[in-house]
Amino acid sequence: MRPLVATLVTAALLFLFFVPMLTDLVGRPSLLALACRILIYAMAAASLNFVLGYGGMISFGHAAFFGVGAYTVGILYAHFASGELLFGFIPGSNQMLITLPAAVLVSGVFAAAIGALSLRTGGVQFIMITLAFAQMLFFFFVALKAYGGEDGIIIRRTNELAGLNMRDRVTLYYVILGFAVLFFLGLWRMVNSSFGAVLRGIQQNERRMAALGFAPYRYKLYAFILSGMGAGFAGALMANFLRYASPDMMHWTKSGELMIMVILGGVGSFFGPIFGAAAFMILETFLAGWTEHWQLLLGAVLLVIVLATKGGINGLLARIFRRGA
Repeated sequence: MRPLVATLVTAALLFLFFVPMLTDLVGRPSLLALACRILIYAMAAASLNFVLGYGGMISFGHAAFFGVGAYTVGILYAHFASGELLFGFIPGSNQMLITLPAAVLVSGVFAAAIGALSLRTGGVQFIMITLAFAQMLFFFFVALKAYGGEDGIIIRRTNELAGLNMRDRVTLYYVILGFAVLFFLGLWRMVNSSFGAVLRGIQQNERRMAALGFAPYRYKLYAFILSGMGAGFAGALMANFLRYASPDMMHWTKSGELMIMVILGGVGSFFGPIFGAAAFMILETFLAGWTEHWQLLLGAVLLVIVLATKGGINGLLARIFRRGA
């Protein structure tokens, strides 16, 4: 199966590379924006899947890190535009190579604080605590009038990167695609490392792993922090894409959307979040054009996939290719 997987991944990358040309060919340039959103949400969903599918941690507040990453970019740009120092000593910036690492770092700090407290519980308590922290951050940014409050913060120009014309939609797409490829390469290495093996072992039998000398709390906390940093990275890219950040990015409904993407694609599968994000965004885009009650149709599709398939879209495709082989 590995040669087949490598072939499919290569074919997918070639398809993604030619997406701008294909959208122009079919006369639907708006599809390029859809492709950008799919890539960004795929990274956010994969970050959630890392703790949910590999670590068994059902986090219902992952949108908090997504929103924190977006707001980090927005706040740094606001201080760059005004010339005022953040906290009196941090200069603003419109450079992507500064704002993206800053978003990852800030999201990691928030994930460390939330994870250190949440992971002392488990089960339903863990779900509710992560949800509560996310809602606390949501209402905090709603009340943050200095940065737009509930109206959000506008980023008038996409962050600059290596002299590229970031106003050009095709250039921005290729930048997002490049970051997505690097993101999933890093995630692949992490999942298939000894750390990933320990994390899967903890998910299957935490007591046995502890008896073998591993510290489950520490490993789960590290995984939660890395997952939050990945979601923050995706949020920072979304802020650059939309040129806007708002509290809605960290609302519990956004966490629900990320959860749906993971379930649609297949929990615990590497490519599942990519399939899930693509399916969710495509369904949302086209169903919303047919009816204002598109969520009802989306719910029906989700029920069919969950009940009729084992392992979501990824599991369905794997069985199809096995039968073909």
